[in-house]
Amino acid sequence: MRLLIHSNFFSVAKLDGQEDEDEKEGYVLTASSKLLLKNTNENIPNLLPFANLVLDPVFVTPWQFLGKWFYGKESTVFETAHGDPMWEFANKDPRFNGIFNDAMASDSQMMSLVVKDCQEIFEGVETLVDVGGGTGLNAKILLEAFPHMTCTVFDLPHVVADKIETRNLKYVGGDMFSSIPSADAIFFKNVLHNWSDDNVLKILKRCREAIRSVGDDSKKGKVIIIDMVVDEKHERHEITETKMVFDMLMMVLVTGRERTEVEWEKLFLEAGFSRYKITPNFGLRSLMEVFP
Repeated sequence: MRLLIHSNFFSVAKLDGQEDEDEKEGYVLTASSKLLLKNTNENIPNLLPFANLVLDPVFVTPWQFLGKWFYGKESTVFETAHGDPMWEFANKDPRFNGIFNDAMASDSQMMSLVVKDCQEIFEGVETLVDVGGGTGLNAKILLEAFPHMTCTVFDLPHVVADKIETRNLKYVGGDMFSSIPSADAIFFKNVLHNWSDDNVLKILKRCREAIRSVGDDSKKGKVIIIDMVVDEKHERHEITETKMVFDMLMMVLVTGRERTEVEWEKLFLEAGFSRYKITPNFGLRSLMEVFP
């Protein structure tokens, strides 16, 4: 408890009704610990499923195989530990796949904050494709704020199979490395950091093709990315430290990484985009708009 208090996960408070000199103390929740509560206020995301994923043995075990991976031939430490890359493992293991999807859905609750603070970014967008959108929670949050919009959740066929569609919410199965459905905006949330630079470049080129074919005015198209941008010079030490931990996590689990603005810019320009804008005003992640 002393460690958790020091980490601001709990705090100490005097118990009510104590009038003597030896007042008893108790532990109370802080903003951080409230994020792990079930059935909490709708305005406070429940990140317990995300914590469950990070602490799951499937996620923890690969850290014990770093040395073996370093001298081996597998592309990721996860594959060294479990015999398959993470995406293939999840496809074969329903339990882990369920935990992973629940974690991504809980993290997507933060989307409501993005929409609240950055509405101008989505205004005027009539059609949007959420690439790697999973069960569609991101799209549903966007549609609540912008009911005139039509959203397409684009993910692997088995992920979007049997999902219930509505008038302005569609599900399409496919491979983002081959093609992406056309729309005014192509949206990624916590997707691109999973992949190597070569693969991100391929994905961005598919995006460039998708938004170029929207109507007669290609200038209105853009890519919207929510991901981390490492900025050691201007952000607080603990923020950079956390991003570095995620960078290590990407190395262990997949082939991706967390990137600096310079590294993002290089990928954007190589993919054929002309300019970009970064809005770093919510937590660990930034919102990036990338224009043809």
